[in-house]
Amino acid sequence: MKKSFLYHIAAIGCFLVGSISSLAQSDSIVLTYNTFLKNVLAHHPLSQQADLQSDFAETTWLSAKGKFDPKLSSNWNEKYFADKHYYKIFEAGFQIPTWYGLTIAGGYENTEGVFLNPENKTDKNGLWALGIEANLLQGLRIDERRAALKQAEVFQKAAENERKMMLNELLFAASQAYFNWQLVFNTQQIIEGGRVLAEEYLEATRQLFRNGDKPAIDTLEAFLIVQDRVNQLQSNEINLLSTQQQLENFLWYEQVPLELQSSTIPENFNETDFTLPVEVPLVQMMENHPEILEKELKISQYEIEGVVKRDKLRPKLKVKYNPLLNTSENSLAPNYSTSNYKWGFDFSMPLLMRSEKAAVQENQLKIKEVELDIASKRNTLQNKLEATLAKQRLLEQQVNLQTQNVRNYEVLLNAERTKFSFGESSVFLLNKRQEKYLEASIKLIELTAKYQMTKVEYLFFTGIFWGEVE
Repeated sequence: MKKSFLYHIAAIGCFLVGSISSLAQSDSIVLTYNTFLKNVLAHHPLSQQADLQSDFAETTWLSAKGKFDPKLSSNWNEKYFADKHYYKIFEAGFQIPTWYGLTIAGGYENTEGVFLNPENKTDKNGLWALGIEANLLQGLRIDERRAALKQAEVFQKAAENERKMMLNELLFAASQAYFNWQLVFNTQQIIEGGRVLAEEYLEATRQLFRNGDKPAIDTLEAFLIVQDRVNQLQSNEINLLSTQQQLENFLWYEQVPLELQSSTIPENFNETDFTLPVEVPLVQMMENHPEILEKELKISQYEIEGVVKRDKLRPKLKVKYNPLLNTSENSLAPNYSTSNYKWGFDFSMPLLMRSEKAAVQENQLKIKEVELDIASKRNTLQNKLEATLAKQRLLEQQVNLQTQNVRNYEVLLNAERTKFSFGESSVFLLNKRQEKYLEASIKLIELTAKYQMTKVEYLFFTGIFWGEVE
């Protein structure tokens, strides 16, 4: 169930900044752009989902380290049949994997029985063993355990990078919603101002008609102008409701969607401030772009896999050596002798190694594919950034020019109003002046909104939008 946007204002603490707007009522509450983005970053579910990426990376890292955890094992087997104790076999052991591919292994055996395999026979005090297992060829430089740990390190960087991209996209979409709301709201204020002026003209025309200075047809024309402004207001009201609903999609608090109060308004365009990054060469900027880093980190993971796959081209040779230690009734301390030990080796090697070679080639193709993707993505992003910068310069010029046009139309409108007050103008001319002034003012707002959005696009394409809010 949605709650009022100001329902949690005490908990949020200065969530909205109250101010007197020149385009709205004095009791209106201004939701600034920066405050809005901070709320999105702090409470939106997608923002919280982005933060989960670090938790996923931590679990992956913990899982990779778990492959080096020591292991304990034991088993006990006995058999009784026809009043005979066939055998009792008790074995316990441990293994400690190490970073360099060596495994420290040890154990204890205690067996007895009538039909016990002589190979497994021990005295009643049992037999101890302690030694190592080592891969001398395949698995010497790297194995699945060490590869998993290295990939977990890469995954941590990839998770943080993924978080940045998710926040970048979220804040970009939220900014679009805010500026659309800001655009339609300010348009509404301009049209409302036009309606107020039209009603003033209508009342003035009626007074002139009563005084015999204007014909009755002028009052009808003035009334139609008021009706036109009302129709414009109603049409824009639909757009305003739509943009408010889009904005509310980004307003959350403690996993509860919020609603804007009717008195909540956006800040003026000239109050919205952007801190654009210091201009740096685009090529250098591309090196740190999250979308480029994502693919470079993928290459790093492929390279780790490639080392493992190339290592599998080597034969397997695993050597085991375990000194055997026994105890006596007089002492529990193990007795060591160089003549008591177990050792052995395991060797295997495919003759053609076609599967292993294919795996290596596939890995190289994957890396090449991502490298080509990086080149394409870097070029695309650079072109978008250059186009956005060019749009910024052009729109800035258009905004300055349109600002002058609005001032000039305002001068003409004021002059026409003065002439109208002295009876030297008509409702028709006054309406034309007003229409031109309103059209120029609305166009100025639209150009300003486009100019602000090009700044947002620039932050989005640079991949550092998220950092501006944090």
